[in-house]
Amino acid sequence: MNKAIAILLFVTTVSGYAFAQTPVQINGALAVENGQIVNKNGVPPQLRGISFSWSLWQGRKYYNPAVLDWLVSDFKVSIVRAAMGVEPAHGYLQEPEAQTQLEESVVDEAVKQGIYVLIDWHDHHCNLHLAQSKAFFTEMAKRYSGKPNVIYEIWNEPWGAIPWDTVKNYALEVIPEIRKYDPDNLIVVGSPHWDQDVDAVAANPITGFKNIAYSFHFYASDPNHQEKLRAKADLALKKGLPLIVTEWGVGESNGNGKFDTVLVKTWFDWMEKNKLSWTNWNITDKQETTALLMPGASENGGWMEDQLSPAGQYIRGKLRGLNK
Repeated sequence: MNKAIAILLFVTTVSGYAFAQTPVQINGALAVENGQIVNKNGVPPQLRGISFSWSLWQGRKYYNPAVLDWLVSDFKVSIVRAAMGVEPAHGYLQEPEAQTQLEESVVDEAVKQGIYVLIDWHDHHCNLHLAQSKAFFTEMAKRYSGKPNVIYEIWNEPWGAIPWDTVKNYALEVIPEIRKYDPDNLIVVGSPHWDQDVDAVAANPITGFKNIAYSFHFYASDPNHQEKLRAKADLALKKGLPLIVTEWGVGESNGNGKFDTVLVKTWFDWMEKNKLSWTNWNITDKQETTALLMPGASENGGWMEDQLSPAGQYIRGKLRGLNK
């Protein structure tokens, strides 16, 4: 056998991924067409991955390239979400430079690794922080314009009582700031009532801009997040509203509650049927049902099974089985 061929076969066999394409190489720039998020071939890519926790408290320590690399190599994520804290102490409002650096550390590594990444302005009251949001997304759009990996999520979970008109008006202020520098990349707009009332959005969506999608959130075991909530999303999908599940958890909306495998399967099957991309909440070692790590798990990745919570073991298994 030719020596060069023998070496090539050895590298391919040992690594298993020597010539595998990254998710971004496979799918290219994302767009919205006919009410769906699609890839360069006009097909829904169904990206699956994990959301980092708030870039505050216990979750902050996991905002580093080593964790991102482990999520790619071991969990097989095709997308992550960098949930930058805004309002709480040490969030963007108090420490914009520090928070921006944390966000960029994850986003830059995601671009390097060839996966998609949601730049998430993790705020419940974005309408009160419009100037800061504009400044942040202007900076992000300048930095990442032309990078197909990047998705801008401009409002995480509008507070329950905030109506769609307020969310929409905010979006109509922020979207043009992004489009000045990044004319094409996907922008995700929040939905009223903690990203649940997508039916209200479908009745009056944003027009005049391309590649706009909307976030939908649920917590699979929450008693208030069952058939009626799925019906809202089904109605929105039927009306042609492009949805992405930027956050969901196996427990309840407070982060705890029961991990009900039957209810989780119902929601999981629903996402698969509708080919919806998603990121699961969340990378932290807090002692909560939806936390993917056990307390004290390494802040540099490399987690063994006993460092993963039941949720972490479940999500890792799903990602490794589906993201091939």
